[in-house]
Amino acid sequence: MFRHALRAALLAGGLLAGLAPAMAESSRLALVIGQSAYRSVTPLPNPANDASAMAKMLGEAGFDVTTAADLSQKDLNREVGDFAAKIASKGPDSVALVFYAGHGLQIDGENYLVPVDVDPRREADIPLQAVRLNDLLNTLNSVPSRMRILLLDACRNNPFPAISQSAGRGLALLDTKSGAPGTFLSYSTSPGAEAEDGTGANSPYTTALLQAAREPGLPIEEAFKRVRVAVNKATEGRQTPWDSSSLIEDFRFVGATDASSANAGPRPEVAKRSVDEWKRSLQGKPIEVANELIVGDGSVEAYEAFVTLYTAAPYGPQARQWLDLHNRMAAWNDAVLINTVASYQSFLDRYPDSDLTPTARKLIERLRNRPVITPVVAAANAAIPAVAPAIPAVAPTNVAVGPTCPCTQTPPARKSETPKRVEEKPARKRDDDPPKRASRPTRRDPGDDVVVYAPPPPPPREYYPPPVRVVPPVSIGIGIGGGGYGRGPSNYPTRRGYGY
Repeated sequence: MFRHALRAALLAGGLLAGLAPAMAESSRLALVIGQSAYRSVTPLPNPANDASAMAKMLGEAGFDVTTAADLSQKDLNREVGDFAAKIASKGPDSVALVFYAGHGLQIDGENYLVPVDVDPRREADIPLQAVRLNDLLNTLNSVPSRMRILLLDACRNNPFPAISQSAGRGLALLDTKSGAPGTFLSYSTSPGAEAEDGTGANSPYTTALLQAAREPGLPIEEAFKRVRVAVNKATEGRQTPWDSSSLIEDFRFVGATDASSANAGPRPEVAKRSVDEWKRSLQGKPIEVANELIVGDGSVEAYEAFVTLYTAAPYGPQARQWLDLHNRMAAWNDAVLINTVASYQSFLDRYPDSDLTPTARKLIERLRNRPVITPVVAAANAAIPAVAPAIPAVAPTNVAVGPTCPCTQTPPARKSETPKRVEEKPARKRDDDPPKRASRPTRRDPGDDVVVYAPPPPPPREYYPPPVRVVPPVSIGIGIGGGGYGRGPSNYPTRRGYGY
């Protein structure tokens, strides 16, 4: 009885230790897509098998797996949208993983996942019928999550004859460091190269990934180092997987049984070695060992050091080919990001005969034929003088002079003058009597010293609305020696005067 109880306790403890890393994360979500039954081209046998095997492995690793197969463009967009909604419902501590097996293409420097219902007649049909990889990334980035992992077994050959001669090979380089942090992206082969479907039940990439991901406690970066080495060996150097990472936390597909190796936590910093450091590290090693080291590392510095030390076939030429292809795809990525005639022409000057030459020439022609905006802006600003007014050769000492440009006009300097003294006017006295104003010109009647004054009109009121002006009435009076008249407002006394 005691032995049975001890055995049960140990078994329960082992299971809890194995599940502890997975429980450290609130949720793990995976979307697994396999595209095999293409309608307009030869079907692919392995993507369905690859998706099934990956779904099983991820389920064992604690992922809540959603599987989908042979999707049209509409269905693929719907599955991605539903998956993003599922991530949002789980909260920002979730880990989102997407595995895609099927055809992938690059058109005009953009990567596309190819649904099973596409039937392109020209390159312009792919953006209309396929799903852009950047749209998938933007959808996942739109919802908060701890990290996003994209595994693409999608660099198989271009099967569409109408565009196979003009479109570039493989997928274009995509740097996750230029996007949101917390993203890991893996291609089944190098950018610009084509992956093999394989002769077994699974592709070489998926076969190596299934083996590396099942090892307990293996960090994701170390797992994909092993994937690169395994695929390179299985294809005799024809295919080498590639990845780009902006992860800020560590991740393991399967957690270790000891508590010291948690599944998620701060990502350890790994120092990047220079070319000279790699030379010293590779010096004196057998070529097979040195090749395995640089393939596992996957850095440009490692390959540059290797090609300067080793030239023997097959590893020397293979490393040189990988390095040239990577440099060309990096230059192509820069040209696409800049997207000017000069950037594409610079690429053509360096690589005049590559598979991307037709695309570069097409994009140059497109840029040259696009509408010019400058004349419209000039017409709208025709009233603005083109040349700034002349500036005096010697600036006054009391005026600061700074740099000028055609878009900045310096006001003319003013002479220094003493400010005039401003006298304050006394405040207006307010009392009950109406304010006195200057009287009208006096009028003297002949033969009399009496001066007749025309009384001024009442002042306007000081508040709003202004008063209505009262027209003074006309009055007739009788004076000594004859008739006379006087004018004045009704509220002012009339003046007597002699008549004319």
